[in-house]
Amino acid sequence: MSGNRRPAPEFPAWPQYDDAEREGLIRALEQGQWWRIGGSEVDTFEEEFAAYHGAERALAVTNGTHALELALQVLGVGPGSEVIVPAFTFISSSQAAQRLGAVAVPVDVAPETYCLDVAAAAEAVTPRTRAIMPVHMAGHFADMDALDKLSADTGIPVVQDAAHAHGAQWRGKRAGALGSIAAFSFQNGKLMTAGEGGAVTFPDNASYEEAFLRHSCGRPQTDRRYFHRTSGSNFRLNEFSASVLRAQLARLDGQIATREERAALLRRLLADIPGVVPQGRDERADRVPHYMAMFRVPGIGEDRRNALVDDLVARGLPAFVVFRAVYRSDGFWETGAPDTTVDELARRNPVSEALTADGIWLHHRTLLAGERQIHDIAEILADALAAL
Repeated sequence: MSGNRRPAPEFPAWPQYDDAEREGLIRALEQGQWWRIGGSEVDTFEEEFAAYHGAERALAVTNGTHALELALQVLGVGPGSEVIVPAFTFISSSQAAQRLGAVAVPVDVAPETYCLDVAAAAEAVTPRTRAIMPVHMAGHFADMDALDKLSADTGIPVVQDAAHAHGAQWRGKRAGALGSIAAFSFQNGKLMTAGEGGAVTFPDNASYEEAFLRHSCGRPQTDRRYFHRTSGSNFRLNEFSASVLRAQLARLDGQIATREERAALLRRLLADIPGVVPQGRDERADRVPHYMAMFRVPGIGEDRRNALVDDLVARGLPAFVVFRAVYRSDGFWETGAPDTTVDELARRNPVSEALTADGIWLHHRTLLAGERQIHDIAEILADALAAL
């Protein structure tokens, strides 16, 4: 690697907070009720989050993985059913189905956006398919027009994994306004966070009511005699987390506006570096919050890609290797795996295979920095590639 290195650029810290979070925590503390039954922070956050995303209702839960599980359970996913998921995603997308006893069926992603390839999903539909789960990768919407048509043609509902897509828009509509259930994450690195947490948005009140029961051990909110109407678990969010998330939601729009500007600049700069291919953008996605700044170095190979990421980190960039294709982790095969092999899935999912070996992402806090730091990112990457 090169000897004379430029000083490491300075990027904003993450998570971000100010007096709004402090005041929210004190408000939750002093109300005297610290769980959602009796408190007001979770209820108010749900109303604000649903309104912001154009949804009929929202339900706050313990984390994004539980949000996916709950969404699938409301749609009847369980033993004997299949759920189509992207092969390239964080493994919670597949394990949410597998934990319910269903089979996760990985299909490939589009080479430009890294989102679910709808044609591949259509080919994977069987009589056992109970849900199709697109992931809005790095805040870029999957092709919701084509997915809605596939859903209408097959009768199979779509469940949006919107863990990266807070505030994203598809043709002017946010995830909650698209007519399907969407699941969000508030894990520490997400675009808004309380350390952990999640939410599910619903297009109708009936699905919300069932989800509420199942996220609260099957018990109605007004029950006083322990009549549990359904099976379920305890996925309830606490009042302190909700108070923090209300403050996080209030500043989200401003952060997205900054990231949109910086991402456009970074994309142009990365595209000028020989051998670097930035994540593409579907122009129907008219607002992208940019959970990650993603790019590929095609042909670099996994070992050299890993070395490049290590060098970028040493030079001061918050860089990471991308997710592995879900079937390339042992956890995928423990339960609910399709009756096939790693090699066969690799053959069916060439784009996901390539991303596993040559994909890199930068933390979204880099896109909250100034223009000078965005130029620094491109210059550092070009230097590191030349040294490699």
